[in-house]
Amino acid sequence: MNAALSAPLPHWKRYVALTKPRILPMVIVTALPVFGLAAAGAPPLAGSLAVLLGIVLVAAAANALNMYVERDRDARMERTKDRPLPAGELAPRAALVFGLALSVSGTAVLGLAGGALAALLGVASILFYVFVYTIWLKPRSVYNAVIGGAAGAAAPLIADAAVNGSVGLPGLLLFAIVFFWQPPHVWAIALYRRDDYAAAGIPMLPAVIGPERTRRRMVYYTVGLVVVTLLPGALGLLGPLYLGAALALGAWFLWSGLRLVRERSDAAARAVFRTSLVYLALLYAAMLADLLLA
Repeated sequence: MNAALSAPLPHWKRYVALTKPRILPMVIVTALPVFGLAAAGAPPLAGSLAVLLGIVLVAAAANALNMYVERDRDARMERTKDRPLPAGELAPRAALVFGLALSVSGTAVLGLAGGALAALLGVASILFYVFVYTIWLKPRSVYNAVIGGAAGAAAPLIADAAVNGSVGLPGLLLFAIVFFWQPPHVWAIALYRRDDYAAAGIPMLPAVIGPERTRRRMVYYTVGLVVVTLLPGALGLLGPLYLGAALALGAWFLWSGLRLVRERSDAAARAVFRTSLVYLALLYAAMLADLLLA
């Protein structure tokens, strides 16, 4: 192996790695359209950027605390064993302090820029992700990806609360999109990483009900997802540009799920995982484009 690839991360990058930086852009993407939808126009730029910063800090805090709690499980999984904590590159106490510091700073930024409800939702998302999902659900329930999806979908709710002081239809609809997207996304990983999850003692759906039923269930959730994605257009929050994109993208994602049912292979599961990432990014990009061109 190339020595540069196997060398330990620089010290500051180990802390960045705790935040799961590849996930954070998706948090921003799912929050952005809410500013236009909830404000019925362009909200103040400075305030929006401050709220986005708070959302990112809160998400980073939840991820860092998740890695602190899961360090022993991560050490037993091939795809996570090289993370800073199981690899021994950071002390657990340092990760805990870092996660708590991010929690305090993110909550403070949300409180100052978005108000009390936005800050409260930020705290709730951290607590839910760490205690309900990571500590309670993930090692015990096969439906950890379904219920735990609420934490990953919190960004639109926080953004809506920051703009309006309450959570309305825009925040709820965009929350529902991420919530329905999460199970097929996670179960795709669970299909081709089932040995990894089994080694860590995490009861993922393919190991409990079998790969075949899992694949079918992914299709059911994808159908529900497509229906939910059409609601912003059907209810008049977004226009025909978004509605057309939602239909086309939904058909593409559903096709990838049906292909998985037909082919029953790890390669098809990996394809669903990759498709899910591109699908969600393009769907939210279509929302932004519709808002900007309206």
